[in-house]
Amino acid sequence: MRALSELDSRGVRAVLLDIDETLTTAGKLTAGAYQALERLHQAGKIVVPVTGRPAGWCDHIARMWPVDAVVGENGAFYFFYADGKLGKRFVDDDAARTQKRSRLDAIARRILAAVPGSALAADQPYRETDLAIDYCEDVPPLPMDAAERIAALMKEAGLSAKISSIHVNGWFGGYDKLSTSRILFDERFGIDLERSNREIVFVGDSPNDAPMFAYFENSVGVANVRRFEGRLKAEPKYVTRAAAGEGFGEVVERLLQGRK
Repeated sequence: MRALSELDSRGVRAVLLDIDETLTTAGKLTAGAYQALERLHQAGKIVVPVTGRPAGWCDHIARMWPVDAVVGENGAFYFFYADGKLGKRFVDDDAARTQKRSRLDAIARRILAAVPGSALAADQPYRETDLAIDYCEDVPPLPMDAAERIAALMKEAGLSAKISSIHVNGWFGGYDKLSTSRILFDERFGIDLERSNREIVFVGDSPNDAPMFAYFENSVGVANVRRFEGRLKAEPKYVTRAAAGEGFGEVVERLLQGRK
C-alpha cells in the first residue's frame, strides 16, 4: 500500500466510499467527515456511499445526505433521490426477494447458536435482502476468528458472505458492492467503470471492500484497514495516515488539491 500523497488526483470524477469506520469514526458521523462529504459534492464530484447497511438507512441517506446515490446491503440495490422523489433499483425482483428473505431466519438461528456472543444486528429489521450478524458493534467484540466462523457457516448454508468492520453479512445471490456499482454508473450516469476506472476513487476499510480495492486503480484504505492485514483478498492501492472519518477527510483534501 502506497501513501495517499502518491495518488494522482487529476481527472477524478467520482468517489465511492464505504460508511462504517471509513466515513464514520467509532460509530459516529463527525461534523468534519460530513463536511468533507459535502465539500466533495459541492466540488462537482459524483459521490456514492457503497455500504452493507440496510435499506431503511439508505432511504434516509439518499434523501438527506449530499450524495448522488447509495448502494446498500452489499449490492442488493441502489437508491437515488431526484426531482423530489426516491428511486429504488433492486437486483432481484419482489418475488425473489420475498422467497429468499423467508429462508434467512432459520439460518440466523443456527449461526447464533453456533457462535456464542454473536447477535442479530440491531439494524436487521430495516433490511430487505440480507442477514447481518453483529460481532463487534453492539456486542462485546469477538475475535476475527469468530467473524470468519460466522462467514463460513453462511457459506455452508448457500449464502454469499462478507465481513465488514462490525457485521458479517450474508445473502442469496452473486451480486456484491462492485457489480451493483457498475449497474448504477451505467444506468444513472452513463459511465462505464471499466473505461473510466482511472477517474474513480474508492475509499474503504474492511474485507467486504476487497472487490473494490482490487478493481479500482485509485482504491484507498483509511488507516484502520491495517487491522485486517493478512485477511484481505485484495489490499487498497493507497492508504491514509489517519483512521476512519479523519482518513476520509485526507482523501477529500487530496482530491480538492488536485482540482485546484
